[in-house]
Amino acid sequence: MTALLSCALGVRQPKLDADMRAFFRDARPWAFILFREACVSREQVRALCADLRETAGHDALVWIDQEGGRVARLKAPEWPVWPACARYGDVFTRNNVEGMEAAYLGHRLIAHELRAIGIDADFAPVLDVPVDGSDKIVGDRAFSADPKQVAVLARAALEGLHDGGVAGCIKHMPGHGRATADSHLALPRVAASELDLTADVFPFAQNADAEAAMTAHIVYEAWDPDRPATCSPIVIEDIIRTRIGFAGLLMSDDLDMKALQFALNGGLAERSDAALKAGCDIVLQCSGDLKDMQVVAKGCATLSGLPWVRARAVESFGKRPPREFDAEAAWARFQQLVG
Repeated sequence: MTALLSCALGVRQPKLDADMRAFFRDARPWAFILFREACVSREQVRALCADLRETAGHDALVWIDQEGGRVARLKAPEWPVWPACARYGDVFTRNNVEGMEAAYLGHRLIAHELRAIGIDADFAPVLDVPVDGSDKIVGDRAFSADPKQVAVLARAALEGLHDGGVAGCIKHMPGHGRATADSHLALPRVAASELDLTADVFPFAQNADAEAAMTAHIVYEAWDPDRPATCSPIVIEDIIRTRIGFAGLLMSDDLDMKALQFALNGGLAERSDAALKAGCDIVLQCSGDLKDMQVVAKGCATLSGLPWVRARAVESFGKRPPREFDAEAAWARFQQLVG
């Protein structure tokens, strides 16, 4: 098989133009990411996914951020509305069993919608544990402020995605919940102690068998005061791979985010190179701009060795047939649980 680039590239247009198609045909990225601008209707998204795979010359995974709440690329009225994940935490507090059922059903229903339009991977669930005084970028995207509840509900969410034939991705490893700044806009620094950070990594350690994870563009001073996790061999090897025990596919958060601009000299190629050398398997570039993609491609390695094995394992989750499912009954029960 022809080599693939170790990147997932963002698409923000409902139809590929000739230049974009030519680039994807030549570059052969491992995966694609759809954003809101690329999702107009069900038939259009289905056609776009097919075009992406045909153009890249392989059965590429197509990812999306569909958490529910604020982070949902598929919007009403064309698609259903899902609650923010904090709602599952609320139900769990009332009744543990019903909370897990709600988290499972919510993500099983998301998977049902995604597979129907050709999308086979979701950047969910969020395993961050927000603390008082942290930036609102996580907020109600988190299941709970209790690490144990987060771990349990995230497991249920992953099972819902998997039963729907959709790959998941736990994020933002090793934990975004203490950041006092939004990494889209600034470089957060977390000065918490080793003891405090134990709570942050707990949900990730409990779900370390997940197929994929996304890094956080955050400096953890107790671990590496000089580099954000995405570009830190220390954080990736000592914390993510060893302490957490994560052996799956590790993806960077978006290289375009301001956090990396402040952390590193150089442009997108240098950020891509730094993340891959630090231990990320795949880098994400999400602007949808062709020139940006071309620059990132120059900084990307060819997928091989252990990263290739991990990537194929993720594909197995996104390409398996969904389990039998009564969507109408599931929606009725889901609405009964979450209101």
